[in-house]
This record gives sequence, C-alpha cells and structure tokens, in this order.
Amino acid sequence: MKELLKPTFWKVVFVIILFIGIYSTIYRFVNGLGAASAMNDYFPWGLWIGFDLLCGVGLAAGGFIICATVYVFNIKRFKPIIKPTVLTAFLGYLLVIVALLIDLGRPYRIWHAIIMWNPRSVMFEVAWCVMLYTTVLFLEFSPTILERFKMHKTAKVIKSFTIPIVIIGVILSTLHQSSLGSLYLIVPEKLHPFWYSPLLPFFFFISSIGAGLAMVIFESFLSSRAFKKEIEMDLLADLGKVMVVVLALYLVLKIIDFNFRHVWGYFFMPGHEKYYAFFELIIGVILPMVMLFFEKVRNSKKLLFLNALFVLFGFISNRLDVSIIGMEHYSGITYIPSFMEVSITLMIVSVGFAIFALAVKYLNVFEHDTVRLDKV
Repeated sequence: MKELLKPTFWKVVFVIILFIGIYSTIYRFVNGLGAASAMNDYFPWGLWIGFDLLCGVGLAAGGFIICATVYVFNIKRFKPIIKPTVLTAFLGYLLVIVALLIDLGRPYRIWHAIIMWNPRSVMFEVAWCVMLYTTVLFLEFSPTILERFKMHKTAKVIKSFTIPIVIIGVILSTLHQSSLGSLYLIVPEKLHPFWYSPLLPFFFFISSIGAGLAMVIFESFLSSRAFKKEIEMDLLADLGKVMVVVLALYLVLKIIDFNFRHVWGYFFMPGHEKYYAFFELIIGVILPMVMLFFEKVRNSKKLLFLNALFVLFGFISNRLDVSIIGMEHYSGITYIPSFMEVSITLMIVSVGFAIFALAVKYLNVFEHDTVRLDKV
C-alpha cells in the first residue's frame, strides 16, 4: 500500500485528470448534455461517440484476435500475451459502457434494450453484442481473478469452456465491429463521400483487426517499460506481418471503392475534408504497410512500436473522420469538443490505465514475470 501511495509524476497527473473529470461528469448530470458539451440537435454525436465508443470498441479488437489465434487456430505460441490482451479488451468495453452512460440523454434507460426488442435496429444489435461480448471477456479473464482468491475449482470449470466461449466472442465481436459501420449507412446524404460507402461495415471490421493488432503491440511495449518485463519480440514481429496483409486488404478495398464511386475528384474540390482523408490513408495505412513489409523494421523494437502508433493514428483518425469531420459539411457546423467533453474522455482513458496497472500488481497477468510498479 505504501508503494501504491508513493507519489510519482504520472500518479499526480492521474489524480489531477481524475478530479477534473469527476467534476465535469457531475456537472454534466446536474446541468445536462447541452451545458457540458458542444453537441446540439444538429450535431448530436461528438467526442464521446466518435472516440470513446467507436475507437474504444475497435482498439479492443485484439482480444478476439489473439484468443481466436490461440484457441481456435491452435497457435499456442501466442498464449503468453493472451491475459494482458484480454484484460485490455475487457477494460476497453467496460469504459465504452461508461462513456455511453455519460453520452445518453437518459442513461437510466440503458437497460431498455434488454426487454424492449427491436431486431430491425442496428443500435439494438450493437447494444446486445456489446453486452454479451463484455460478459464473454469477463468469463475469459475471470480464471485469473478466481485463482488470485484460491478458487481453483471454479476457475478450472470456466477454463473447460474456453473454446466455446472464445468462438462466441469471435462471432459477437465480428458482428458489432461491422455493425458500428452500418450505423452510418442510414445517412448517405449527411456523410461526406470520402467516408460514406456501401462497404463501410467491411471497412470498420478490417480496420478494427489492424487496430487491434497495433494495440497489442502498443500495450506490450508500454507494459515492458512500465512493469520491467521482457518483451516478446518474436511474437510481435509476427503480428507485424499480419498487419501488412490487413493494411493491404484495407487499401485495396478502399481504392476499388473510390474508383467505383468516383471519389478521386473530391481531392481536387474545395473543402478541408480531403486533407483528413489524405493523411488518414497515407500515415495510417500506406506508410506503416510499406515499412512493415521489411523484416528489419518488424524486428526493431522502436520501428515496430512507431508503426503501431501510425496504424493507431490512422484508425482513430478514420473513426473521428466518419463520426465528426465527415458529418460537418452537411450540418454546416464546425464541431469542437468542449473542455468538459475532453476532460471526461481523458478521465475514462486514465482510469483504464490505472485499473490495468492495479490488475498487473495484484493478479497474475504476466505469467512467469515479476512485475514492479515503483515506476508507474
């Protein structure tokens, strides 16, 4: 406990972000969405949907990718990174739910999807998939918690159902990763042609795989530095190979889509959207795809981490472009998130990092490693 309370620079930063975020959250619930955010009837979805939800769900895709790799495709060599990856995904989905509670005008009705069924609604499907997949992630990680409290028999029972649980998780994740893209198929006249496409569900799903792999690399590098553990470079280098294929597939589909819908001409028309679309593709897709093609880059810690950052930048840019930039030209409004929106988002992200650090300290997240938190 003394070690936990020992002040460090990042702990002080976390406390400051936490208190400002709590104040903003209380203000939002007391005074309403309009008073705390820059959203309105013309622009109802802002940072909390564009970043907290769309990015949060996509960045957590590493959970179903690594679990499927180990338990479905039986590639056991990736097993050492399963626990931290599943923990990251589980925390990601929990924090997505928290963000939804803050964004909803009437958050006390969030449970209505359980009893008020509307199978024709994409939101209904997303709500159920997120609820069920969060449960799946909890079941996948629960043996680690149970073993901490010496409940080995219960943990053994849950482990015996690992493969069917993982298969259900893969199905659920595939459904709602793509369905998040389907949400924007209903607004063809509102979303800019750079981002509106009949293939939007496919783009969302494929990009989530790339982002999930990049997030695994990102989390592994941060964990190695923060918790003084060895990094599994051979495994991460192989993930880099897969990322090349995923990014190439995404780029090919994007080019085909642009050709079919005659989108290239918009790069020569007035408007700032073309710059966002250009940098999203160049920095987030083409640059890391070309660099990761070389074995020297994949085997370099710094270069692999840098390219993971590029992919994450491209993914986050894409989700914000779809949900915010691409919607601005129709609404005629330039949306800039308020201070409270930003502070709440920073609080949610910071709490995720803090819970991950506590889990590493008190649970066997990194097997066969002795973890230190004196630098966290």
